Amino acid sequence: MTGDKDMMTLMRMLQFTDSTFPVGTFSFSNGLETASFEHIVTDADSLESFTRSQARQAAFSDGVAAILAHRSFKTGDYERIKDIDRRLIMFKMNSEARQMSCRMGKKLAELAVRLFDDSVISCWLSDIRTEKTPGSYPVAQGIVFGVAGIGEKELFCSHQYGVVNMVLSAALRCVKVSHYDTQLILEKLAGEVSCLYEEASVMELDDMNAFYPELDILASLHEKGNMRMFMN
Repeated sequence: MTGDKDMMTLMRMLQFTDSTFPVGTFSFSNGLETASFEHIVTDADSLESFTRSQARQAAFSDGVAAILAHRSFKTGDYERIKDIDRRLIMFKMNSEARQMSCRMGKKLAELAVRLFDDSVISCWLSDIRTEKTPGSYPVAQGIVFGVAGIGEKELFCSHQYGVVNMVLSAALRCVKVSHYDTQLILEKLAGEVSCLYEEASVMELDDMNAFYPELDILASLHEKGNMRMFMN
């Protein structure tokens, strides 16, 4: 039975991480659309650098929040989860990033209440709908992965994969790169996840940081620009 449970947990992780999981990731580019339009990302090398920056920024902000939410779910501290959620949204500088996180987070919560009979998830979705909490995607991930019995390392890997894959999938639509290029970049960045987790796993809310000003500038340009293949 232990083996069956492990396989079920693995299947759930694959389900939540799959690019077709219906939370809307295909609608966003994590700033790549503007970076391509401004000729900052033009080939595989510049795409790798851009994606690495996005992964690091996410690891030490969203990744930290996801880990802390997961731990708070495990200890039954629901008020702490809501505090993490509010702090994370306040941490994001541009409105499109906040919008992306909240839309995806609400969608994940709506899916989760259909997948699991769990009072915390039901309460979480209710609080999102009544605007008692923003409902950010990383915090929702922390809760859902906790309910599904998936550990925090696996949660962090899934989170990182989602960030990287979002950028690389968008790149195939707006940068002159091939599937071979994007898969090689994914392979390289996968080798860096362990080090990112070691740093993020010992951080608290006050330790979160995302000082990549170019990424926020690109996001602000997108908000006022005419590039609208993606929502951000």
